Amino acid sequence: MKKRINLGLAAACFLLVSLLAGCGYTTRSMLYGTYSTIYIAPFANKVDIAEETFSANKYRIYRPMLETDITKKVINQYLLDGNLKPTKEAQADLVLQGELIEYRKDPLSYTADNENVTEYRINIYVNLSLWDTKENKVLWQENNFNGNYSYFTEFADRANVKVSENVAVNNAVEDLARRVVERTVEQW
Repeated sequence: MKKRINLGLAAACFLLVSLLAGCGYTTRSMLYGTYSTIYIAPFANKVDIAEETFSANKYRIYRPMLETDITKKVINQYLLDGNLKPTKEAQADLVLQGELIEYRKDPLSYTADNENVTEYRINIYVNLSLWDTKENKVLWQENNFNGNYSYFTEFADRANVKVSENVAVNNAVEDLARRVVERTVEQW
């Protein structure tokens, strides 16, 4: 009887330790000490402002200097993250290249009479590639990578927080920059 209790207790302890050790998840850096520096090439503006408008893309617009804002925010996000140090291209282990391909301002909701928009979503789409400079190869490439932010206009009711379009664009760029850095340093 005593042997069974000890065996049962040992099995229960083993099961508990196994469960605790296996619980949860973690993001781990794909860097593993191999890479420590990154060069962020200035984002190119590939938004085609001459493209004809049709119903599927009527909310595509152009915002001057958005590619410059994206480049600055991505560099700042790498500095904040701390896993990779932004540096000059000649000294970099990695090179991030990106191009702005689309900026959209889509209406999400309207007033009860459908006269005015009460909520918009800003979407910023970029194409990205990350290069290993030592091996001269692409580590990953992402097309239509997105950052976004939804905001309410002056027609929103008092329960919703209103922000300006400039603040919303800034928040969408910050969201994009955060996602770019996460894509670079995290491996799920």
